Amino acid sequence: MNFAILPMLPDHWPAVRSIYGEGIATGNATFETELPAWEKWDAAHRKDCRLVALAGSDHRNRELTGGVEVLGWAALNPVSARHVYRGVAEVSVYVAAAARGHGVGTQLLKVLVEQSETNGIWTLQAGIFPENAASLKLHKSSGFRDVGARRKIGELNNVWRDVLLLERRSDKI
Repeated sequence: MNFAILPMLPDHWPAVRSIYGEGIATGNATFETELPAWEKWDAAHRKDCRLVALAGSDHRNRELTGGVEVLGWAALNPVSARHVYRGVAEVSVYVAAAARGHGVGTQLLKVLVEQSETNGIWTLQAGIFPENAASLKLHKSSGFRDVGARRKIGELNNVWRDVLLLERRSDKI
């Protein structure tokens, strides 16, 4: 599958939102149950570490409205507003159902790690449902390690769910 990883632009939001919706629908990607408006999503995520995987090789010369397909996205949100945690961020990686299994998530996370280090992030963390085997495999293959399990940390669809906490400590910062 031919794709490129580029910075996410506001014009990508409809496709990003749709892919996020696919993740919500699985019941194993997030505690969120409703898709946010752009303003809410934008306010919650760092401005400097937002990526999309765009299909094709001629994406730079095509208009967004001209059919550039977003295959996946990745972004970081700060874990705290406290200064001491300025270099710690939580990872989100979502891949469109039709693009899974083609290396899109791997490349998104690889570039996200690189950008995070460029922007002074020393620790990335991810909270993943134990049932989300693909996400666990992706993160572990990208240098994340198990920190622990948060038992019955949140309720989703009337079921208390566990979340596995993984982290990746930069060896460059």
